[in-house]
Amino acid sequence: MSPASRIAALRTLLQERGAAACIVPAADPHLSEYLPARWKTREWLSGFTGSAGTLVVTAGAAGLWTDSRYFEQAERELAGSGIVLMRQRVPHAPEHLAWLAARLPHGARVAVAPDMLSVAGERALREALAPGGIGLLAEDLPAALWHDRPPLPDAPVRAHAQAYAGATRAQRLADLRGRMAAAGATHHLLSSLDDIAWLTLLRGRDVEYNPVFLAHLLVDAQRATLFVPPHKLDAQLAAALATDGIALADYAGIAAALAALPAGARLLFDPARVAAATLAGLPARVLRIEAGNPSTAAKARKSACEIEHWREVMVRDGAALVRAFRQIDTRVRAGQRLTELDVDDLVTGERAREADFAGPSFATIAGYGANAALPHYRATPGRHATLAPRGLLLVDSGGQYAGGTTDITRVWALGETTPQEQEDFSRVLAGMIALSRARFPAGASGPQLDALARAPLWAAGCDYGHGTGHGVGYFLNVHEGPQGIRPPLPGGALVPLEPGMVTSIEPGLYRPGRHGVRHENLALTVEAGQGEFGPFLAFETLTLCPFDTRPLRAALLDAAAQAWLDAYHARVRETLSPRLSGADREWLDARCAPLAA
Repeated sequence: MSPASRIAALRTLLQERGAAACIVPAADPHLSEYLPARWKTREWLSGFTGSAGTLVVTAGAAGLWTDSRYFEQAERELAGSGIVLMRQRVPHAPEHLAWLAARLPHGARVAVAPDMLSVAGERALREALAPGGIGLLAEDLPAALWHDRPPLPDAPVRAHAQAYAGATRAQRLADLRGRMAAAGATHHLLSSLDDIAWLTLLRGRDVEYNPVFLAHLLVDAQRATLFVPPHKLDAQLAAALATDGIALADYAGIAAALAALPAGARLLFDPARVAAATLAGLPARVLRIEAGNPSTAAKARKSACEIEHWREVMVRDGAALVRAFRQIDTRVRAGQRLTELDVDDLVTGERAREADFAGPSFATIAGYGANAALPHYRATPGRHATLAPRGLLLVDSGGQYAGGTTDITRVWALGETTPQEQEDFSRVLAGMIALSRARFPAGASGPQLDALARAPLWAAGCDYGHGTGHGVGYFLNVHEGPQGIRPPLPGGALVPLEPGMVTSIEPGLYRPGRHGVRHENLALTVEAGQGEFGPFLAFETLTLCPFDTRPLRAALLDAAAQAWLDAYHARVRETLSPRLSGADREWLDARCAPLAA
């Protein structure tokens, strides 16, 4: 079936079920960013493969709402489907709920799968539609059409060595119970997969690129129950969990367990990270305490042990990238034929030579020329570019290692570059350095710092449509909360940056049809002294890989930025040189030469 025929079949089903519309978000019962194949319903229906987007289908119209990262990709993938691209966060463009409310009559019903909608999302949806007398039909209608829907993933669950974690399960659960008690909770439900993996010191392969596994975790004052398909853990690991006070139950048993909670129970859960379907049977006798998961904030503040391992991972990752980028650079300049697909193979292949490499942390973005203007571009066998000895190549990639997660973007001049490419390259780098050098008071948040990275672009009348930075997990999700660096949002929380948090710094600039630039490092928030005005914080750059200074206009960097870049390159060369030899080491020396040279 084509997307157009699937939409037609969905419309027939809507009429049969007495619904006027269907909302299909990109979500699963754990509200994950990256989804197991079983819950890629929106992709199956529409053909749009981006990670962010919501499909809305009515009897006479269908729209796909997504943000600026995916505009060009969505236009291409939706062609011929009858689905209209609806640009999110664009002036005078309606968001999907306002669009729906304006089109549906009083008394209409909107279908949505309750296992793909958070508790908070369901509440917001009802509130938005109620003024028009529009109700919800909590049914997964597309599932009735998806006859070859993939099953639940069945990859095994494994232990994450305590030596890497620097803590035991018992310690993490004890800390959690203390925070539960402080919140007045007798029980705590977790459905977010990264929180569960972190608390239990377990890892899996149920979600592409993220080393997590499908599960729910219910914790009370004495015990914890992990709801997971039992065959996924071997007897030895199950026994180790039992020793730490964690019992196993079937993945499908979470609803029954919640329904059996006693009178007087007080359940703590994050309404943004628990599906409405999971709590549908929670009895009224249980008091609901809605708040963020305590583990989310705890795992964001990395321990000294985790940071030590992460720094070592950065050395291995940096050496692998130098080997890969040297091959790409020299082979293209020598006239050899390479494509964007080869870039991915080379980068992943060199990382795979390093110890404890578990796989990429996301799909590599290797965009040459105009393809780099698509922030979330992905080359495919059917659509990719061949590299040439001119212009810019953007490579955004990352690795999962037992001792940490990496995420880095570098832009390489494969030959002659235009004045516009040089200026854009330089202004984005100036913004990245400005934020990397920032010193700020304790309590400052990402939205307060975001403008530092944009200022050199704003000075030239330029900007970019994505955030400047995201939290990064420790051998977990490459995108992790609660902190982030982005423009302020109305009503958005200002989460302070705290010592131990690891955050990306990645400003960009994109000129559709021509080129794109993004520079990215991971940075650790560290203490930077205390004075008359209280404690201050700063960033320590963790990523170790040279920038290409060949397309750089040094005059667009002030003296302090030039000094930062020279010092960074000196550290990169000193740290990585012992891991490299021959042509790789010579290439590193050339790329790390001081600007004055």
